[in-house]
Amino acid sequence: MKGALRFDGWIAGVGTSSGTRVVLGHWPRSPFGRFGDVMLEEPDGTRLLLAPTREVADFVTGVYRFDRVRVVPVSVRVEGAVWDVVAGPLALRFTVGRRGPLGMLLRCVPGVLAARPAWVALTDLPARLLPGVRTRGSAGAGRREWYGARDLRPITAVTASFDGADLGRLAPIDPPVRFGFGSTPRVPSLVRVVSTVGPVRGRSRRASGAGQRHPAC
Repeated sequence: MKGALRFDGWIAGVGTSSGTRVVLGHWPRSPFGRFGDVMLEEPDGTRLLLAPTREVADFVTGVYRFDRVRVVPVSVRVEGAVWDVVAGPLALRFTVGRRGPLGMLLRCVPGVLAARPAWVALTDLPARLLPGVRTRGSAGAGRREWYGARDLRPITAVTASFDGADLGRLAPIDPPVRFGFGSTPRVPSLVRVVSTVGPVRGRSRRASGAGQRHPAC
């Protein structure tokens, strides 16, 4: 699709017993180069974006909705099954388990096929059986977005703190996060995805006001 932006990487979603839910995006290949970003929803519903650069923050706030935005260094380190993430006030470590039948099936999907809107539309039907999960929808500012999954592994353990406060033990992502048109799976998971964000249609991003209502702090 002409003008579309493609991101190839991983999305991890975890809940904690404190009520804080965290979504990590780790993108080795993207229009912005290699980067990671974190979307965090606090127990009171406040939605926070932690982005590594102003450019990434401006793009993400044009696609998703947040109450607060912070531009901070974001580090993602992977050693075997253990992921270590530091994003400003957030320190997150999680462990992934062995993939199940669905994960093995998704690994058989070729990358070219996973990125096609027609394939994503087909997989959106079974995905909707999972509460909050969608593979396509409106991305704001007249854009459309498609998620093509290529792998799925459970997250089996987590340690996390925010501003030095322990966020507690691993828990389901419940209630679902409210950053965009869909949430992550309720069960904490690491998903490999190809995400395609379509071009703005009908009006410019500036005219739509996308990203203008999210104060940086």
